[in-house]
Amino acid sequence: MTYTHGSFTRRQLVLAMGGIMLAMFLSALDQTVVGTAMPRIIADLGGFDRYTWVTTAYLVASTSVLPIVGRLTDIYGRKWFFVAAIAIFLLGSVLAGLSQSMNQLIAFRALQGLGGGSIMAISFVSVGDLFPPGERGKSQGYLAAVFALSSILGPTVGGLITDQLSWNWIFYINLPLGIPVIVLFAAYFPQVKIPKVSHRLDYLGVVTLILAVAPLMLALSWGGVQYPWGSTQVIGALAFSGVMGGLFLLIESRAKDPIVPLFLFRNRVVSSTLVTVFLTGFAMFGGIVFVPLYSQGVLGNSATSSGSIMTPMMLGMVVGAVVSGQALSRFGGRYRLQGLVGLAILCVGLYLISQMNEETGYGLTIFNLVVMGFGMGTTFPTYTIAVQNAVPHRFMGVVTSSTQFFRSIGGALGLAILGSVLTNRFASQFTESVPRQVESILSRERLSDMAHNPQELVSPGAQLQLQEIFSQAGPQGVGLMERLLDVLRSSLSSAIGDVFTISLLAIILAWVATLFLRDAPQGAKGRRLRRLWARRARPRPGTAAGA
Repeated sequence: MTYTHGSFTRRQLVLAMGGIMLAMFLSALDQTVVGTAMPRIIADLGGFDRYTWVTTAYLVASTSVLPIVGRLTDIYGRKWFFVAAIAIFLLGSVLAGLSQSMNQLIAFRALQGLGGGSIMAISFVSVGDLFPPGERGKSQGYLAAVFALSSILGPTVGGLITDQLSWNWIFYINLPLGIPVIVLFAAYFPQVKIPKVSHRLDYLGVVTLILAVAPLMLALSWGGVQYPWGSTQVIGALAFSGVMGGLFLLIESRAKDPIVPLFLFRNRVVSSTLVTVFLTGFAMFGGIVFVPLYSQGVLGNSATSSGSIMTPMMLGMVVGAVVSGQALSRFGGRYRLQGLVGLAILCVGLYLISQMNEETGYGLTIFNLVVMGFGMGTTFPTYTIAVQNAVPHRFMGVVTSSTQFFRSIGGALGLAILGSVLTNRFASQFTESVPRQVESILSRERLSDMAHNPQELVSPGAQLQLQEIFSQAGPQGVGLMERLLDVLRSSLSSAIGDVFTISLLAIILAWVATLFLRDAPQGAKGRRLRRLWARRARPRPGTAAGA
């Protein structure tokens, strides 16, 4: 690409960054705003058996499109892809709001995911177009902060809109917010010049990548939730994904213009970064999902309080992202040092959380969550800037979107594995610890249900029903019920502790991977090294690209 960062006026940069942050806020908000509205949606449309598909459809579509859009914007430019992504997202929003059945809603959420995933991919990449390497850190930190902030506001906004208007408006609200962003982009977003080079779109690569990613995400979403891990559906999806993944690698190694140039992974900064973000995604998504369960099931907080307990963690992420981005810009991009410090803080936070139990106070819980959130926040800009500054500009889109892609895959795998660990460890601990006197009051079937679905910890109705059963056991019934609830809490606390211990091990591995990360030189020296690396990475005449 031929351009100079200095050619953009301050007004262009401010308007462009404002548009990027607004578009990203809409996309990120839509990932969390739907959750609180789902009970009302199910009541109106039915389809309880497809409850999780509304989220899964968005996740599969948005993840599959990440590396594809990243590479296409490298070839054809970002501006009009960005405008198209926002338009697709808004179209999906309107259609989702108009849905008359659960199947329609699932399909239109997938369309939203295509637009939302594209917005996320291009947002982080565009910073590399607008700012020179030494100034990218601050802007990437702001984008990461916007992402974390939307996670805080999403559940609250979704609940308010659903209660005050209707669930349809959680989708319609995107329209008046999104149309001005399209106008802003069309009028003011800088158009980076693309050299006129002949490209042949890698259609086979696109198709095989989608056929590899979509079944993988479905299998990880299904496993242990909708179908057993050993079921034909899960095993079949994983096997098909593996075959398509192998075929994708074969096609990319021979393609003239691969959608994902494989030689990029020979760059040590790129390869170590992708391993690291995969592992941090594994731990991050687990933390976000299981902390509310700990709050409700172990500490006995209400659903509203459980949502608010996430706010300190997300605010910690916002502060961590902004501080990390500022440090990258001020101290010359010391990625390895910042990565090691940030992951060390995250390790401390995860260790503290893994040691919490039913006796842990509210204040200490908040402190531990803030530490974990701050450590997690520092990683977002650090690794994104590392890969952007390590490769030539013409590959910036594909490597930046690859970090988001690997983080999403790591998160999906983390949820699948950690969820399985949680259910198995809880069931085992509870079965071993149930008082014998309780076994004479509750049937084996009821105890088995508790071991796999401890709703008595989070549902007042289930607790009231349990109280009625134990009240028939005489004076000792109340005491036995309290002992049973204590066993449920301690078993759940122990299982969640194991989940965070595994997350801690994943971050320790990420810390080791960061040891292999090299700081990319800034300024003229950095540009010379990236040009030299690009020349070495080019295939020799007569060989396939990236072979």
